Amino acid sequence: MRHATVPCVPEIRFPDRFVWGTATAAHQIEGGNVNNDWWAFEHDPTSGCVDVSGDACDSFNRYPEDIALVASLGLSSYRFSLEWSRIEPEEGEFSRVALDHYRRMAAACHEHGILPVVTFHHFTHPRWLAAGGTWEGARAPDRFARFCERAASHLGDLIGMACTLNEPNVVATMGWRHGIFPPRVRDRGRRDVVNQALVAAHRRAVDAIRSGPGDYPVGMTLSMTDYQLQPGGEEWLERIRRPSEDVFLEATGGDDFIGVQTYTRTRVGPDGSVRGEEGVPTTQMGYEFWPEALEGTIRRAWEKTGRVPVYVTENGIGTDDDALRIDYVRRALTGLKRCLDDGIDVRGYFYWSLLDNFEWVLGYGPTFGMVVVDRDTFERRPKPSAAWLGGVARANAL
Repeated sequence: MRHATVPCVPEIRFPDRFVWGTATAAHQIEGGNVNNDWWAFEHDPTSGCVDVSGDACDSFNRYPEDIALVASLGLSSYRFSLEWSRIEPEEGEFSRVALDHYRRMAAACHEHGILPVVTFHHFTHPRWLAAGGTWEGARAPDRFARFCERAASHLGDLIGMACTLNEPNVVATMGWRHGIFPPRVRDRGRRDVVNQALVAAHRRAVDAIRSGPGDYPVGMTLSMTDYQLQPGGEEWLERIRRPSEDVFLEATGGDDFIGVQTYTRTRVGPDGSVRGEEGVPTTQMGYEFWPEALEGTIRRAWEKTGRVPVYVTENGIGTDDDALRIDYVRRALTGLKRCLDDGIDVRGYFYWSLLDNFEWVLGYGPTFGMVVVDRDTFERRPKPSAAWLGGVARANAL
C-alpha cells in the first residue's frame, strides 16, 4: 500500500546564543508591597482598580520555585524587577535586607544556569517619591540614579543584563495624560514634562548602573505599538507617536540595547486612532489579535535608534485559550525571524509573562501567564504553552 507523503516544512532556526526568556514585575507577583504608590492607589475606592494586589503570587517568598520553573522549561533567562520601595523605604534610607533578597534572586538564577535580567523600575514608586510629585519633582532623576547606583553596587556582579526603566512611556501617558495610573493626572503639558524627566532618569541611570561591579548590557524597555497609517492619518500619527515612543527611542544613544515590548497594532486615520477592524478578534485586554505587530515594531526600533541591538523584552497575549497563546507566539516569532533575515540585530525573546498575575487596574482578570497560579494556595501549574515555548528554546528553532 502506498502512503501519502507528508510535505517537509523547513524549521525556522534562530542565531546561536539567541536568548530565550520570560518576564515578571515585582509588584505584579511579589505581594505585600505596601509602601509604594500603587498599593495606595489600589486601595482608593475611586481609583477604578478591579482588585487590590494583596499577596499577588507570593513570589517574594516563592521565587526559588519560580526560577527553578523557568529552568525546567528550558528557557535561558529570567527578567524580574527590583521593588524600589522595599530597597529605599524612606528617602536616603536603604534596606540591606531587601538588597540581599534581590541578590539571592540573581544568585538563584545563576545556580540554575539562568541569565538574570534585572529591571530597576517597573511602574511603582516609593510613597515618599510620590509625595514629592513623583517625576514632576525637580530631583526625581537624581534620586532614581542614586537608587540604581546603590542597587547595582550590591548585586551588579551577578546581573546578566540591566533594564533601567520599564515602559517609561506608559508611566507618563497612563499617569499624566489619561489619568488611569497614579497620580491620575490628565494634562498633555505635564505628561511632556514627565517624559523629559524620565529621559533624564534613564540617561543618569545608565551611568549609575555602569559605575558598579560587573560588565553587562544596559538599556531601556519601551512599550511599542505597530501604528499603521490609514489614508489621511499622517498628522495624527505624528501627534500620537512622537510623545509616546520617539522621545524615548531618540534617548538611547550609547545604550547597549533597546527592549521592544509589543502586544498589538493601532490603525491611525484622519481623526486619530481607528476602531478595531471588523473580523479581527480581540484579546482579554481589548487589543486586536495581531501577532505580526512585533515585526513592525522591531523594524521601527532598529531604524529610529540608529541600529541599537534589539531584545524583545515583552511579548504575549491575555487569553484563557492556551492554544491561541501558542498561535500568537508562533506568528510573532515568525515575524521576528523575518527581521533577522533582513539583517536586524535581534538578540532575544522574552514572553510576558511567566505567571498569571496582577494586571494593574484590571486586577487578576487578564491571564498572560504560561503558568496558572492558584489564588488560594499559590500552586503553580504550567500550561501547554510553557512546554511548547520551552521546546522552541531548547531547539532554538520553530
